Amino acid sequence: MSFKSVTLAAVAALSLAVPAFAGDIMIQDAYVRSSGATAKSGAAFMVIVNNGDTDDRLISVRSDSARKVETHTHLMTENGVMQMREVKDGFVIPAGGTHMLRRGGDHLMFMGLKGAMKQDETVSVTLTFEQAGEITLDIPVDLKRKPRKMDPSKMKHKAPDE
Repeated sequence: MSFKSVTLAAVAALSLAVPAFAGDIMIQDAYVRSSGATAKSGAAFMVIVNNGDTDDRLISVRSDSARKVETHTHLMTENGVMQMREVKDGFVIPAGGTHMLRRGGDHLMFMGLKGAMKQDETVSVTLTFEQAGEITLDIPVDLKRKPRKMDPSKMKHKAPDE
């Protein structure tokens, strides 16, 4: 890798580390993955923070990088098989809370990729929220990223006597 490439990658990484805002919504720690150079689909993951006093909802997503982008989740079928499904109503972002988009859970699904998603490049994405409106951000492609751990706020704990 040339010095110019390394410098550009470092500047891009630093600029993308800054959260994106619209209204009371803040996007943190966003990244995109695809399954390879000839992949027809990819996914984006991030933490969506709602600093407001009312719930908001991510209602749509668009990107010039794919034919379409959907809000998706993983669901267990009656046969015990995990399958991805579109969440047509989008994701609720609770007032004063967060909604984590992560592998194996809720995520943004890019379908009909128009080109390869390459390490250290960016993908421009526009998120539309019911209350906050639109946030457009350039999300870094990180094919080497390890999966996030489970969001502790979503974990269910049982008391010792249950």
